[in-house]
Amino acid sequence: MSEQPAPAPVPVPAPTSNPLPPEVAAALKRDSAGLVAAVVQQFDTNEVLMLGWMDDEALHRTMTSGRVTFYSRSRQEYWRKGDTSGHVQWVKSVAMDCDGDALLVRVDQVGAACHTGTRTCFDGRELDVRTGPAS
Repeated sequence: MSEQPAPAPVPVPAPTSNPLPPEVAAALKRDSAGLVAAVVQQFDTNEVLMLGWMDDEALHRTMTSGRVTFYSRSRQEYWRKGDTSGHVQWVKSVAMDCDGDALLVRVDQVGAACHTGTRTCFDGRELDVRTGPAS
């Protein structure tokens, strides 16, 4: 009877480490794709500029680089606001909401925030609504 060669060892993937501080990683509630909504707001005027999506790596890059990084759901890649347009978002602060399922990124926006060229992604896109009483 001939001896069978020993099976090749199966490589064990290296453990992945989360780039975020442990308390942040534990508190974040991500969607099924591992993403969390990031509302971007102008730090001095409180204008809501846009909504983007971040995974742990995009949030880590945003928290450590001074520039906002998003994860593109359509292109499935990271993108840093302003790299092609020059319309940079300089990070002023990042906060997590009480449920951990949304982020508020306060920035100093250089130029237009929206890819259409408007200051915010909400400019000129108001919906007709019935308003409540004045407070």
